[in-house]
Amino acid sequence: MAALGMTRKPFNKSTGRDYKTEYARYQGQDAQKKNRAERNGARRGMMRSGAVSKGDGLDVDHKRAIANGGTNSTSNLRAIPASRNRGFPRNGQNKPKGAC
Repeated sequence: MAALGMTRKPFNKSTGRDYKTEYARYQGQDAQKKNRAERNGARRGMMRSGAVSKGDGLDVDHKRAIANGGTNSTSNLRAIPASRNRGFPRNGQNKPKGAC
C-alpha cells in the first residue's frame, strides 16, 4: 500500500479509537508515564498485601485521587469492584457528578 502512496490509518474498528495517535499525543508524555507507573505501583503493593489478585475483578481505588492531592500510601488505597470504579458520570472538574 505504501508503494502506491496510500497509508493505513491506525484505527480500531471495534472501539472507534485511534490508539497510536492517542499514545503519541497524550499517553506517551513523560508526566502520563509517571502517573501510570504510580498507579501500577499501587496495584502491585495491594497485590503483595493480598488485598487484590489478578483476575479478581477488583480495582485499586485511591480514596483521594492523586490529582486532588492524594498519595499512594496504604491508608489512601482500597480495593473496590471495577464496575463501581469505572465509568461514572463526571462534572467539569473530572469528579463524579454531585461532588464538590
